[in-house]
Amino acid sequence: MSNLKKILGKWYSLDCIFLDEKGRVKTNFLEDSYFLYSDFFISQIGSAEGRENFNSDLEKVHDSLLQSEEEMLIYPSSFANVNFVCCKLIYENKLVGSVIGYPFVFNNKVDDLDSIIKSLLTQWKVDVIQIQKTITSLKVSDNNLEYLKDLISLVSQEIITFHNEINTREERIKDLSSELGSRFRFHTMIGKSAKMKKIYRLLEKVSSSDASVFIQGENGTGKELVARAVHYFSARKDNMFLAVNCSAFNENLLDSELFGYEKGAFTGANKTKKGLFEAADGGTLFLDEIGDTSLSMQVKLLRVLQEGTFLPVGSVTPKKTNVRIIAATNKNIKEMMIEGSFREDLFYRVNVINISIPSLRERKEDISLLIDHFLSVKCGEIGKVIKVLSSACLEKILNYSWPGNVRQLENEVERLVVLSGDNKIVTPDLLSPTILEFGSKIDSDKELVNLNGKLKDALEEVEILMIREGLQRCGFNKTKLSKELGISRASLISKVEKYGLDKRKKPEAA
Repeated sequence: MSNLKKILGKWYSLDCIFLDEKGRVKTNFLEDSYFLYSDFFISQIGSAEGRENFNSDLEKVHDSLLQSEEEMLIYPSSFANVNFVCCKLIYENKLVGSVIGYPFVFNNKVDDLDSIIKSLLTQWKVDVIQIQKTITSLKVSDNNLEYLKDLISLVSQEIITFHNEINTREERIKDLSSELGSRFRFHTMIGKSAKMKKIYRLLEKVSSSDASVFIQGENGTGKELVARAVHYFSARKDNMFLAVNCSAFNENLLDSELFGYEKGAFTGANKTKKGLFEAADGGTLFLDEIGDTSLSMQVKLLRVLQEGTFLPVGSVTPKKTNVRIIAATNKNIKEMMIEGSFREDLFYRVNVINISIPSLRERKEDISLLIDHFLSVKCGEIGKVIKVLSSACLEKILNYSWPGNVRQLENEVERLVVLSGDNKIVTPDLLSPTILEFGSKIDSDKELVNLNGKLKDALEEVEILMIREGLQRCGFNKTKLSKELGISRASLISKVEKYGLDKRKKPEAA
């Protein structure tokens, strides 16, 4: 939307003002940080008399829109030949506001336009140089009117789309308490996305067997939660579940941790110590970050898997164990096997059942559910009433990529609970700087739309951007997107074909 406003400003020297359904101004154009494109508008609001005229005109514009059956109007201001371009914002057949483009001038309607504007600006005590600059910028050709209307219409469609998304997310928040039922969770895992439901179905089948399980996923995705779910839904649930992070130990320490040692096996070994394989006998051992183990350690792990025996450090007598192995890694094991840093035979032993955990950015529909769960837990821990994230705060969170996945989200929610104090509503200013700044920096050298050249070409670029982004947002559901964009499904399909935007289609064979 900001890009569309920039186009309107550069080509037409006019600014976009947004009104709500009651005609109240929702654009903070009086703030110093707000950038305005129209020299005429800048001069007008710089004068007390000009501001009064503008506010009076806005009231008339709003009243006119309410009375009109048209969705778009060209409405005259109180100054000769200076006009408003007005477009209604219609959501679910209701007027929720309007987009106002101002000022728009027809350059062939009044012969003495220059003198009229000069006289007006003189009353507002505008200097001579600014007056001439304003007069020049106000001249707009009649044959560009239809393009202007198209751009204003695109702005209104973007706002309605955004409004729809916010309403959908607010409804999702209201329904969270009922959604956190059994169908949206498996053991301690939470999620209603298709990918998570697929994992739940797989876990139901896997848990009843004794097969080795190999879990892959990025850091923070919840690999240990999956391992615990497999254990607690298996016949081994009454026995031990033990977990070890293989990357936290060097080879010698890991050897002692997994297999134990005999008294006197090394300096400091004052007594015999059981290893995890012995302690977890009859239960489940979770080997996290198995990709960080050395090749010699991999040989020892392979022996346990194949023979069910292991050798404690300093012992000459093997011990037996009946342990179910669940292994996990965040590394690309296939690449490691090609490089020779991970044994293929061990991989095929642990990879009987493979479970791939999606990253949080791949299941964003689960974020609200997770937030509600973490808010409930964290607020309960400190005896606070369960807090609610504001729409703006939730919007920032949903737009963030979450490289640390669920663990990072949990930490962020805990931060918000602590920093919000006694306030029930959590505002976006409490978010971590990384999340607040995400997506806010735009490379000025890489504009989304080329503002030079023909207007028709630029409009096509805007159309392509909106359709491409909309297809991704709607999961390529063209019926849903056509309603959002306010065009027919047939027209949308035609544009998708024209611009080649459906990348899911396979190219035809040569």
